[in-house]
Amino acid sequence: MTPFLPPDLLPVAFAALMALSVLAYVVLDGYDLGVGLLLNATPAEAERDRMVASIGPFWDANETWLVLGVGLLLVAFPIAHGAILTALYLPVAVMLAGLILRGVAFEFRAKAGSVPDKRRWDHIFFAGSLLAALAQGWMLGRYVLGFAEGFGAQAFAALSAVGLASGYAFIGACWLIWRTEGALQRRAVAWARATLWLVAAGILAVSIATPLASPRILARWVEMPNLALLAPLPATTFALLLGLHSLLKHLPLPQGALERLPFWGATGLFVLSFAGLSWSFFPYIVPEKLTLWQAAAAPESLSIILAGALFVLPVILLYTLLAWRVFGGKAADLRYD
Repeated sequence: MTPFLPPDLLPVAFAALMALSVLAYVVLDGYDLGVGLLLNATPAEAERDRMVASIGPFWDANETWLVLGVGLLLVAFPIAHGAILTALYLPVAVMLAGLILRGVAFEFRAKAGSVPDKRRWDHIFFAGSLLAALAQGWMLGRYVLGFAEGFGAQAFAALSAVGLASGYAFIGACWLIWRTEGALQRRAVAWARATLWLVAAGILAVSIATPLASPRILARWVEMPNLALLAPLPATTFALLLGLHSLLKHLPLPQGALERLPFWGATGLFVLSFAGLSWSFFPYIVPEKLTLWQAAAAPESLSIILAGALFVLPVILLYTLLAWRVFGGKAADLRYD
């Protein structure tokens, strides 16, 4: 079978599709994981109900992006899939346990017959969100350091876990600023202010550790002309952090004209951070061990899989956009009766 693309470009195309899927997952499931992390931060049952309702129409579809990303890794880069999953077997299992807990708690909470039962499911929903967020952050830290062993690598993975969980809490708070109102919105503004600089610290830590982990990555950032070309990336990130800090000081506003800007600003931080990591590691898919071309499946297989991926990806994207259109605006009560 003749490939759709030249054989040398097929692995790059799949890397781009996989990167898009992972980024979409981190942003979309990130905000609903963040809402779960914040669920116990308010004592008011009505506010917790509204927080869960704000993600109710979206959270299940958001996880589809994770399935797509992992599926692309498996079928397009089977050698890398084996190497990465072998190194991250335990945190992947913890993440899946957390996602399962979230799914069960979400459904049972909506059907709980009493306040104590609902509160119990609140705690389980929070626990599942925390497990999933910390596990993903741990995996990021292990990946950034090339799966290095030792106390320092484990400490950095723990720091990365806290940093990513803080990022999820921040974007979750920004989502609530946009999708809620009244006292809950004011709480969300306070949560966003409290977590913003934790996010900044996490970005700084990963930005320092990534080039230190590899002379190759350090050279990609500091050698000319890359240094000049890439300078706007950290500069834009810093400016965005300052802009969000300034914006959050003035929220909430009575007219609500700027309510959605914190969420899109948080999305911008995730996109910029992801772009920096992508530049650092390309063309390696397993840091410093396997390039895209070394880990890729046969061109004939990739060509067939690409046809399916180019069909599935727009379907998931359209479904996501449709959900946002249908369930736009402020969150309403989530009920099954």
